[in-house]
Amino acid sequence: MRFGLTRWNQPAVSKWGPFEEMSRMQERMNQLFSSMGTGSEMMDMDTLSPLVDIKEEEDKVVVTTDLPGVDKKDINIDIRDDKLWISANTHKESEEKEEGYYMRERTYSRFARAFNLPTAVTEEGANAKLEDGVLTITMPKSHIEEKHKIMIE
Repeated sequence: MRFGLTRWNQPAVSKWGPFEEMSRMQERMNQLFSSMGTGSEMMDMDTLSPLVDIKEEEDKVVVTTDLPGVDKKDINIDIRDDKLWISANTHKESEEKEEGYYMRERTYSRFARAFNLPTAVTEEGANAKLEDGVLTITMPKSHIEEKHKIMIE
C-alpha cells in the first residue's frame, strides 16, 4: 500500500426487490397524505374541491369559484374565524321508459372548500351571486378601530 491508497473491499451485495420498494413507497405516501389532513371535518375523499380565486380590493374581498350544475338553494356559505366555508350538494335523477327497458339513474355530488381569508371581513353587507355556474361572494372588510397610543406621564 503506497501513496495513500487503501485496499478496496467489495461491499456486501443485497438483492433489490421492486415489490419491497413499492411497498415502502406506498407507506410513505400514506403517511404523507394522512399527515396533510383536509383541515375540515366536513370534507372527505368523495368531496370535490373547486378551485377558488380570491381578490382583495381596497374595501372588500371577492371570492369566485365554479360550481357547475349546482342550484343556489343547495349552496351553504359560512364565515367563521376569518375563514370562508363553501359547501354544496347536488342530487339528480333521470328516468327513461321505452319499449323493452326501464332505466333510472341517480347522481350525487358534493363540493366543499374552506380557506383563510387574507383579511378580516364582516358578514354585514356581504352578498353572493350564482350566475352560469360561477359563484361570486363579495365581503366588506372589517373596519377595526385604530389603536391610540397612550403617552406615559
